[in-house]
Order: sequence, then structure tokens, then C-alpha cells
Amino acid sequence: MLTKRQLQLLLFIDGHISKTSTAPSFEEMKMAVGLKSKSGIHRLISALEERGFVRRLPHRARALEVLKLPNSQSATSSSALSSSGKFNPSVVRGNFGNSGVNQHAKIDNINNTGNHSVAIPLYGRVAAGMPIEAVRDETAFIDVPHTMLGKGAHYALEVDGDSMSEAGIYDGDTAIIERCESAENGIIVVALIDESEVTLKRYRRKGESIALEPANQNYETRIFGPGRVTIQGKLSGLIRRYT
Repeated sequence: MLTKRQLQLLLFIDGHISKTSTAPSFEEMKMAVGLKSKSGIHRLISALEERGFVRRLPHRARALEVLKLPNSQSATSSSALSSSGKFNPSVVRGNFGNSGVNQHAKIDNINNTGNHSVAIPLYGRVAAGMPIEAVRDETAFIDVPHTMLGKGAHYALEVDGDSMSEAGIYDGDTAIIERCESAENGIIVVALIDESEVTLKRYRRKGESIALEPANQNYETRIFGPGRVTIQGKLSGLIRRYT
């Protein structure tokens, strides 16, 4: 079943593609359905993708394809609108063939041999050096082998810097991150500092203090007081390209 807002977004995307041959931007989608955040649009698109209504084309920005519309609906249909221009139906039926896939990763069959890839969000670059400003891109995705992922939600970050090189994490690697809000001492985590900086470091906690340790003797451990560090996830795997 689709919620009213999912249906509203689906019809808007279909209509925009029909008129312009391109998918709408996140800002346009936010305005169309009355949401304030891009994360809300991301959740709606993920839900539509899980139900087989849309498909995201990998490695391309603003690349959405409408695969189908609900029965009796079309991009120009007025039956779903009231006289005030707002959507009337609360739900419509859809295809739940992929209902077991979480909202952050979609399993895609590559062939009939049981091999799978998973498209997970690629949010940008994470510093394995001095922290950089947190950047979150809701439109980019990367395909990874499903065997690299556990049961939780995952995302990817490109490593920027060499402060974790002695842990085998190098500049240019793609870090696969499992979402979590806590971690044991010694685990390599993505840490958000003061709500503005993000870094990939080894996590140590003692009392109310948190230490973020590099794995390179040329960098110093940084120690933070209560409330300054938020864990965004823990390292699950690495992808490296050789040239």
C-alpha cells in the first residue's frame, strides 16, 4: 500500500519526467509534498523503490525512473485530487515483493546464480585526517556486494586523508558504514563533532570523555567532553580501487 504522501510524490515525479525528461530535484520534491527535509524525501523514494514503483539509476544525480503507477492512476489523473487540490485517498495497493529490504539499501539481483549487489547511499567524503565539515548527499549511491553488509542499515563515505593508514584505511578508499549510535571501545567509527565536523577514527570512552584516536603516528588523539561527539556509524568494510 502507498500512503497519501507516497502517491503524491510518485505522481509528481512522473509528471515532471513527462514534461521535462528529467527527474525533479530534492528541493522541488520537498515543495511538491510539503516536507521540510531532504531525509523525508529520501524515505519516500526508498519506500516507492521497495514497492516497485520507481528505480534509482546508479552513479547519476537526479536519476529516477518511474516503473509503474498504481492501478487507475496516471500522471494527469484528477481522481486522486479533491477540489482544493489536495490528495483524498489515504492508501493505494502496491507490489510488496521487496518488503524485506530496509529503507537504506535495496538488494538487486545481478544474475540467477545467487549473486547480489546492494545500492547504498554515498554521502560524501569523511576525513581520516583533520575533521572536515559534514556533508550529506542524498542523491548519490554506490553498489556493493551484499556479503559486505549485515542486517542493519548502511551507507558509504569516501575516505579523505591518511590518519588511519596504519589500520589499512587509505586516502581514496570507500568506507562502508553500518548505522549505529553507540560503539565499544576500540571500534572505528564515524563521529560527528559539535554537530558540524565528521571524522573516521578509533573510538575510546572513559567516563564522560571521548577520545578519537588516529592510526598514524603523525596525528594526535583528540579528546572531547560530554555532549560534543555523536556516533554516526561504525566501519563495516572497505572498497579500494587500483589504478
